[in-house]
Amino acid sequence: MIPARRHLLAAPALLLAGPSAAEPDWPERPVRFILPFPAGSTPDITGRAVATHYAQAFGQPFVVENRVGAGGNIGTDLVAKATDGHVIGLSINGPLSTAKALYPDLPYDPARDLAIVSLLVRAAQLLVVHPAVPATDLAGFIAHVRAHPGRLSFGSVGAGSGGHLAMADLMARAGLDMVHVPYRGFPQATLDLVAGRIEAMILVSAGILPQIREGRVRALAVTAERRIPQAPEIPTLAESGMADAASYAWNALIAPTSTPAGRVARLAREAGTALAAPQARQVLEAGGFEVVASGPEEAGRFVAAETARWSGLIQRLGIKAEA
Repeated sequence: MIPARRHLLAAPALLLAGPSAAEPDWPERPVRFILPFPAGSTPDITGRAVATHYAQAFGQPFVVENRVGAGGNIGTDLVAKATDGHVIGLSINGPLSTAKALYPDLPYDPARDLAIVSLLVRAAQLLVVHPAVPATDLAGFIAHVRAHPGRLSFGSVGAGSGGHLAMADLMARAGLDMVHVPYRGFPQATLDLVAGRIEAMILVSAGILPQIREGRVRALAVTAERRIPQAPEIPTLAESGMADAASYAWNALIAPTSTPAGRVARLAREAGTALAAPQARQVLEAGGFEVVASGPEEAGRFVAAETARWSGLIQRLGIKAEA
């Protein structure tokens, strides 16, 4: 995994060394900044913080376009197919690391068509259950599900989503049988969890912490490598006896693979500077996200590892996008 803080501390020094090596005439006109998710979402908040800084650093507008649809695949495809040198974007786990395994007719190849500029932010997920489930820790949850094979259900925002795959991974490791209930979004899934219509879910921490604090759901484990500052009382999966199962939701800055290496490097450095700003960090951390702001080589290795891990799971378990 990528250590978050080191990149932020290094960013100013790198920035001092970088611009002289960058292309002095780029950009020659406004740059389209594609965000494949709606206004107000975490990718949108992250992307706009970066775009605002880019406009100042590069001396041209970076025009944000929210191109929503197909779980982020539509906007990601726009970046992959861009050829005029003035398009970049932001995407998440699905379109970059699992879409190719889920969609045989995906119109782009993430590894072939996209340069991963920077891993910008990541967020832990939480395993939560309805209070009627008689489990206060991961071991108790596993025992309860094993005692009721095929009778308990868990929700997600769709087959192949981060929460679905994290739960599928947990089930495969522990030999569990549960029913998957996909939803169109977190709000309805959370409502059904609170109402007891589903028993469990894995989702981004910020999306469920209020319900945990109100006692309407119970948190059993966090998927991160370390406990999260927003809820330090919740143990990690590793602390709960399930090693090497850490997973995150994440946002990455992307560009077409035709983008020159010097430009990619400077885009990464400037993104680190943007997200190191106190206001940007405060907003993102309040939403449960950890600023990473890695360099392109490290980000590329991270996405390649995520692709291998989750695509392998999809293939082994026969997960289908329409499930």
